[in-house]
Amino acid sequence: MGEITINDRAIQRINEIRSEKGISSDSYLKVGVESGGCSGLTYNLDFESKEQPGEQDQVFEKDGLKVWVDMRSFLYLAGTELDYTDGLEGQGFHFHNPNASRTCSCGESFSI
Repeated sequence: MGEITINDRAIQRINEIRSEKGISSDSYLKVGVESGGCSGLTYNLDFESKEQPGEQDQVFEKDGLKVWVDMRSFLYLAGTELDYTDGLEGQGFHFHNPNASRTCSCGESFSI
């Protein structure tokens, strides 16, 4: 099963947000999938400092950033790359998910 990768631009932006909001460096970036959106599933990014990962959850660290993906979400996200762009096509985080068979125009919703 493929892993989730986070490129350097995304890590830089995540660290900037964490610093701006005063979020502790020992918190996790929780990456997940929820029902909703125009294509059926939406991506979710949030910081988590109180709850801890479960035994089946995927946890990894890259450049000091601790990332947590619950097992259900990982099944949808395996092989995905998280990117951050601030170019002409729009500013924000983008998921490049090889498992998605259809995505919406905003890139925040997908289906398998």
